[in-house]
Amino acid sequence: MTHRIELTDATVREWAATVLHSSREDGIVLDRSAFYPGGGGQPPDAGVLLWGGVQTRILGARQNDDVYLIPHDDDPLPPVGGAVQGALDDKRRSMLMRTHSGMHVLSAVVFRDFAAKVTGSSMDPGLGRMDFNLAEVPPDFKSAVEDACNAAIQTDYRVQVRFVPVEQIANMAELSRAEEVRIPQGLTEVRIVDLVGLDVQADGGTHVASTRQIGRFRLLKTESKGRGFRRIRFAIE
Repeated sequence: MTHRIELTDATVREWAATVLHSSREDGIVLDRSAFYPGGGGQPPDAGVLLWGGVQTRILGARQNDDVYLIPHDDDPLPPVGGAVQGALDDKRRSMLMRTHSGMHVLSAVVFRDFAAKVTGSSMDPGLGRMDFNLAEVPPDFKSAVEDACNAAIQTDYRVQVRFVPVEQIANMAELSRAEEVRIPQGLTEVRIVDLVGLDVQADGGTHVASTRQIGRFRLLKTESKGRGFRRIRFAIE
């Protein structure tokens, strides 16, 4: 199984690895990888593998029974057992980290100020949307949420990643900020992302080290998605 570097250190951009599996049909599996395979609304990473004086572009990754990297069709495949150097697209990963952490700030602010839970989310680098079970919004909702998110970002909450035994999850009241927390079967530990003093969530994605690294939060618009549901679209600048 791949040792997933990004789960404990989201700052890693380059690393050495050995190829465990390599095929056009399935993709490439490494013994060590920092490629996030996507999930929780966050898209997968992209980058390259360098080996034998050649380069294999990695267009993305997916999680099946392991993390499978998706190579570009025009590039050669590294051989099984071969040594490679992995490298992420730093600009893409860094912006996704900022965007994902911005989503946690938004969910915390809307829950704190309007008692609304998250029902869905998705993101691209620098852009995100979150859905909330919010029946009504006041006239100043857009500016109030934007100002509150930027105030939280400037407070510079520390972002901490930890793992807790799965049996403790039921007792973690903070996780109620999401409408539903789904824990995959067979897990013995759950990864927790904690914006210390602001937000706590079960989360597998990559994040900045403190909220000030997010940058400026700009609320683009709100949309009605049916009775009692609102969608918020935002940008990170």
